[in-house]
Amino acid sequence: MIFARVALLAAALLAAAVVSPFSSTGSGKVALSVAIDGAIGPASTRQLEEALDTAAKRDAAVLILQLNTPGGLVTSMREMIAAILASPVPVIGYVAPAGGHAASAGTYILYATHVAAMAPGTNLGAATPVELGGLPSLPGGEKDKDQKDATGRPAGDAMMAKVTNDAVALIRSLAELRGRNGDWGEKAVREAASLSASAALQEHVIDFVARDTTELLQLADGRTVDVAGKKQVLATDGLQVETLEPGWFIRLLAVITDPNVAVILMLVGVYGIIFEFTSPGAVAPGVIGTICLVLGLYALNLLPINYAGLALMLLGIAFLAVEAFNPTVVLGLGGVAAFLLGSALLLKVEGPGFAMSWAVIGPAAALTLGLALLTGTYVWAARKSPPRVGGEAMRGLPVEILDWQGGEGHVLALGERWRARADEPVAPGDSVEVTDVGDLVLTVRRRDANNNGAIR
Repeated sequence: MIFARVALLAAALLAAAVVSPFSSTGSGKVALSVAIDGAIGPASTRQLEEALDTAAKRDAAVLILQLNTPGGLVTSMREMIAAILASPVPVIGYVAPAGGHAASAGTYILYATHVAAMAPGTNLGAATPVELGGLPSLPGGEKDKDQKDATGRPAGDAMMAKVTNDAVALIRSLAELRGRNGDWGEKAVREAASLSASAALQEHVIDFVARDTTELLQLADGRTVDVAGKKQVLATDGLQVETLEPGWFIRLLAVITDPNVAVILMLVGVYGIIFEFTSPGAVAPGVIGTICLVLGLYALNLLPINYAGLALMLLGIAFLAVEAFNPTVVLGLGGVAAFLLGSALLLKVEGPGFAMSWAVIGPAAALTLGLALLTGTYVWAARKSPPRVGGEAMRGLPVEILDWQGGEGHVLALGERWRARADEPVAPGDSVEVTDVGDLVLTVRRRDANNNGAIR
């Protein structure tokens, strides 16, 4: 009974550690720090939300959000902004280290923080939304600025204009909420403008420039901020800074939410399951394939994907799998075409770190087609080769007559004694071969002298 209670307690502690990877012991006011380094995506959102939850539970004085990002998905960016605006703990946005940047989506997030700061040698801006696959991403590429429509605006459809205006409204609302330069924010959206740390301070985009977190907390001390609708004076000077490291799940999420990794996981999963069905009892391919397929589908569920593209990819894989067992040129070419087209349409939006790479798609399609053709070659060769088991394999087999009387007798075939019959006169010592097998009785005939003993 005691052992059972200890086991339950250990399981509960383990579950708590998994659910809250940022949790740690400690009391008193501290400044917690979380670093977002890389593209903004589902993993970044999860990391910030868990850091804010930990900061609230520990009653931290502030949460330092250190940014070094080229941008990312607009959906994840908006989720992070919503989490910051609803946070009961003040968030200090800090673009660092030197040489880092808060480009595109990072600029919006910095605008949303209660206090914005940058390290020397950093920059921000280039927040123009880009239309890819019909929806916006931050950033990507730009339409040809030399092409104008009837109103003199850059060429583009109504959707792009809506997306741009929506982005301007968002950054202006954040600027008004935090008392920052909304005009420059609009310029960053419409003209992809960028600023260095010192220029951002002069343009009132950030509150100050700090060399490190110690100076950051000194300069933030005494500032009045609006936290969830309530005024709060920051007391940050001299606070101990504790860094929150991402847990294993967030690290895993950051890897599998790369759409290229997700597609590879799906391919491994599908072919692992196919191999398990073709070779029952192997176990390992089925287990690995199922895990990879579930992880791939989970990752794609977190990304803004086009389900028509996903359906085309799966259809292409299915065609290639059928091609392996029933070789045809049409299914093979159709499968490759569907897979490539689906890969191109898979993501509704793309951004830094969230773009389908043809360096991955091309080899994956070629490898898939190669495996299908290789399997099909073996299947075709097996169909053309003579049977090796069963009654079909015994046709044309030379046998030795052991005894014979009338039209029946016994023969020696493959080291076994068989009953046999013949429609023509034969006798012991004659060279005969099997022509048919029925009801465990062999039908034999005299071998043709012209075939030189070859098996028919």
